[in-house]
Parts: sequence; structure tokens; C-alpha cells
Amino acid sequence: MSDSPPLAQPNEAVPTVGVIANPMSGRDVRRVAARAPRQTPEDKRNQIQRAVIGSVAAGARRILLVRDCFRTSQSAIEALRLDASLELLDLALETKPSDTALTVEAMRKEGASALVVLGGDGTNRLVARAWEDAPLVSISTGTNNVFPEMLEATTAGAAAGLVASGAVALDDVARPAKRVSAEYADGTHDLALIDVALLVNDHPGSLMPFDPSHLRHLVLARAEPGAVGMSPIGGLLHPSGYHDDYGVEVRCTGPDQAGSLLLVPVSPGLYRNARVEASRKLELGETVEMVGPGVIAFDGDRLRRLRPGERVRLRVERKGPWVIDVRQTLTAAAERGVFRDRHWHDVIDESSRFDCC
Repeated sequence: MSDSPPLAQPNEAVPTVGVIANPMSGRDVRRVAARAPRQTPEDKRNQIQRAVIGSVAAGARRILLVRDCFRTSQSAIEALRLDASLELLDLALETKPSDTALTVEAMRKEGASALVVLGGDGTNRLVARAWEDAPLVSISTGTNNVFPEMLEATTAGAAAGLVASGAVALDDVARPAKRVSAEYADGTHDLALIDVALLVNDHPGSLMPFDPSHLRHLVLARAEPGAVGMSPIGGLLHPSGYHDDYGVEVRCTGPDQAGSLLLVPVSPGLYRNARVEASRKLELGETVEMVGPGVIAFDGDRLRRLRPGERVRLRVERKGPWVIDVRQTLTAAAERGVFRDRHWHDVIDESSRFDCC
């Protein structure tokens, strides 16, 4: 994969934006185990609607969504009357993580040149696995998020629409994100957008907030001191943001072993102590090995158990999705006068009766 922007897809004549909303984000057990907020289906539906409107107002003429079992996307667009084609793709979804990959692959095939993703770190990781250099705007709706931002969906959609329409060039307002690339001894590969962690006394599939006393090894693409979760464990030692060309490695010990205490917010409203044995900055491309036993977690999701002595090789690289900077994109649009003398209809404004046309 190169550092050049992703190539336009087959339907490039029609500016196309894909809107991906994880119906399960913001709804898991961490709302009980910690103090994380819960996002209702109505909240998500409203965000989808605003993202679609923003995309069309900025120049997108085709919006791709997916029918889901909660009818979130369907209900978001059924009352909209916009000068664009709003299309619901019918896919064989199973309410599993594989749904995200299926959605991304379908939207890419249909010619989406920008994505709006509503979800958390885990959702965006799945997007990046399916389309490594996807051009996207990511809106946070999950828990313990670092990769997606708390964005107004209207302007997030507008940024995607500006890029999809070509009004603003992708490489002027985006660059590849960092990621942690993983290679197992059996030759299989995986990736994380923020962190890979080795946990003991844990099990794959757990959704409970992680216990720092179970953490033994952590590799971070981004170590954000202002975040919650794994990221601030590195961020409160060696801050590493989106634009910093290095990652962070942290080694931790158990509660009865040597190491310095570090107080970190592991989930919203939930602080715990981690016992840090060593930490350092990692150069991009530098290889680090994690060695079992333990459970390996990618962006907070416990996915695979490592046997004693089993190894996984990790590298922090700048080969992730092309993240569209919303403010920079709208600033570029303003400087070019993109929204001047632009015609617009909104069905919500019934008093106008569209007499202008």
C-alpha cells in the first residue's frame, strides 16, 4: 500500500458517500460495569439523518446505506426528500462483526469515494481491515474511543460530501492514520488502529472494562493522555497523537510485583491503577514481540488466546485509513466559495413550498 490517496472506484461519475452505522455500538455491558453513556436508537437515527443531509448539501449525489435489523438507517432516510439517490443495500447481515466487512466491501464495490462511520474503535478497526486505506470521517458512538471523534454529524457528512464530489481533494485534507500491524507465527495477520494488549486471567469475547492488574504488555499507535481505556496508559507516560510519527510500548506487572503505579481512567468515570515496569517510544516500523500465555486484545476487543511461548510480531505503521479532517475540509471549501450561491431544498421547511424552482 502506498502513501497516495486511494483510487476512485467504478461509479466515480456520481459523487457517492457510504454511511456505516454500527447498530450495536454504545449499547453493551460497559454501561452497567462503568459509567459510560448509552446511545439510543433514536440518537443514532438522528445522526445518520444529519450525516446524509450534510453529505448531499456538500455535493454528494448518491448515498449508500444498509438495511439493518433495527431499521435504523431505513427510518433515518424515509422522510428525507433530497436531490440525491438514497440507496439501501440489501446484504445478508447477521448482527456480527463480519457485517461491517460485508458492508464496507459492498460500498466500495458500489463506488463510494468517502465513508461516514458511526461507531467506536472496534467498528473502525473492522472498516480498516476490509478497506485498509479507506477515505473516511469517523463519528464516535461507542465507548473508550480514541480513533473516532465527537463530531457534529451534519458537518462530518459535509466533509465527506466535499471529498466525494471532488470539491476538495482528499490529499489536501487527509493523511493515513497510524495502525498496529500484527503477524502471528502461523502466518495470519490482523491490525489495530489504536492499541494491542496482552492480558492474563481474561478470556476472549469479554466486554467488561479491562482490569489493569491483568495487563502485561501494550503497544500503541496512539497514546492519548486525554482519552480513557488503554490509550492513556501510554499517553500519561509518552503522549503520541494522530500526527506523531512514533508509537509507544508499555510493559506492566501484577499487583504484587515491582513497578511504579500509574492512575488511569480505564472507562468513563472509572479509574484504576496500572503497575508499569517499563515504557518507551517506538519508531514507525520497529518490530515488537508479544509472547503468551494470555489473551490478545485489538482496540479493546479480546479476540485470541496465546498459548505459552506463542508469539505475535507487532509494528506501528502509518498505513491506516485516510482520515478526513472535518475542520480543514470545510475551511478549504470556504476559501474556494463552494457554498456560495448554492441552491438547497429541505422538506422540513414547508413554508417555502419550493417556490424558487
